Amino acid sequence: MERRPKAERLAAERIGLVAGSGRFPVLFAETARRRGVEVVAVAHLGETDPALERVVSAITWIHPGELDAMIHALQTAGIRRTVMVGGIAKPRLFRELRPDERATRLLARLDKLRDDLVLRALAAEFETEGIAVVESTLYLQEIVPVAGVLGTRAPSEEEWSEIRFGFRAAKVIGQFDIGQSVVVRSGAVIAVEGIEGTDATIRRAGQLANGDIVVVKVCKPTQDTRFDLPAVGPETVRTLAEMRGRALAVEAGRTITLDRSEMIALADAAGIAVVAVAPAEVPT
Repeated sequence: MERRPKAERLAAERIGLVAGSGRFPVLFAETARRRGVEVVAVAHLGETDPALERVVSAITWIHPGELDAMIHALQTAGIRRTVMVGGIAKPRLFRELRPDERATRLLARLDKLRDDLVLRALAAEFETEGIAVVESTLYLQEIVPVAGVLGTRAPSEEEWSEIRFGFRAAKVIGQFDIGQSVVVRSGAVIAVEGIEGTDATIRRAGQLANGDIVVVKVCKPTQDTRFDLPAVGPETVRTLAEMRGRALAVEAGRTITLDRSEMIALADAAGIAVVAVAPAEVPT
């Protein structure tokens, strides 16, 4: 009788991790482990960082589209809650998706392949198997910034004007699930993020505008905050510095900042203003 509460407590401290690309899955697993939480991962070949293997208690590698194998791995480990962290590059999905029978049925029920629709459908499929999909920022609230200037340099008045314009523009394109970022210069949208991702968008804009750009990244209006939150990190700032950018703005309370101290140090060294903006600060 005395062992049952302990067993229940240990079982409650276990979580699944459906891992995509980037630094975020590793950061999630590292933080969960420091909190005494056991992480069981399902990782995607060719996308997920192999370093994840070192910080989880178990890992299953699958090809994108192997939905049945994903669910089976979590069920076998007794997982009842999971997070979905990190994306799968959409160009890769178009070229290399290997949907199993279950994934094929799921995709057939959708009339469009927009990110939000696919992720919600995937979460619903998990829930039919008794696995709840919870917010990806679980254990990581400290990496979601509140409104304010994050680095040493505040944006100039001109940069604030660009940021507010870019914020409104990004929210509009977000309604159509096009992307989460826009790049602005002199009151004009130079580039809109497509399936190539933020860093490639910044490079494209920098080449088109010959530098002097402002990047704004926001959460889509219909965003399900359990997954696919906007994320920035050191590589974002390195790319912006390479393209001679002036400022990076993200949405306060709804953006993940990866390795923030390193990111801000890089921004400060490059003279780039980094700021988190609350929607209430941007008049419509």
